[in-house]
Amino acid sequence: MARRQVDTMSLGVGIATGLYGISFGALAVASGLDLWQTQLLSLLMFSGGSQFAFIGVFASGGLASLPAAITSAWMLGVRNGFYALQMKPLLEHLGFKMPVAAQLTIDESTGVATAQANSEDTKRGFWLTGAAVFVFWNSLTFAGALLGSALADPSVYGLDAAAAAAFLALLWPRLKQRQPLIVAAAAAFVAVVLTPVLPSGLPILLAAVIAFVIGGLNLFKPRAQAGDRR
Repeated sequence: MARRQVDTMSLGVGIATGLYGISFGALAVASGLDLWQTQLLSLLMFSGGSQFAFIGVFASGGLASLPAAITSAWMLGVRNGFYALQMKPLLEHLGFKMPVAAQLTIDESTGVATAQANSEDTKRGFWLTGAAVFVFWNSLTFAGALLGSALADPSVYGLDAAAAAAFLALLWPRLKQRQPLIVAAAAAFVAVVLTPVLPSGLPILLAAVIAFVIGGLNLFKPRAQAGDRR
């Protein structure tokens, strides 16, 4: 993939995800956090799903619900650990950049990086996407917190779908083979079925385990044809 295409993809994903940050900022203030608490949570946690899980639980119970809010956020954030296992060998020698890479290992940076065809584009996609999402997400979180409850319902503006749509666009080209398609379908089925009956975060974690088992063990890898070289 040409360098310009990688740059365009990274920037597009960063903007799409950043727009969702407006909703988070508004909802966080509406749930009882002040502007600086909201901004600090976004800068340090930097995981959209975990952040929304945290404020969702916190808004319903205040300080008394803090342990549950932290647990929900952690359960959703566990998936980033799986991403790190995949990305570390692809990024090769990180050295002093390791803490930065850890902070930028999210859905979007991993998705763009693994969509590339060569090592150079993989690294470029990871770093540019991670940086773009970090800048746009935190900037627009701040804007959303300033605007407050005026944007408290993200569905009014369609911002709740922006990040998911961008990530789906990255995933779609990889669903041409049987195994990636089965992994995606199985993980989605588990998440949808279990979401109404399990605490926030746990369905996503179980879906990730299903995807890891099927994908990691190559359970549906196409069989080699007779005469294929090993």
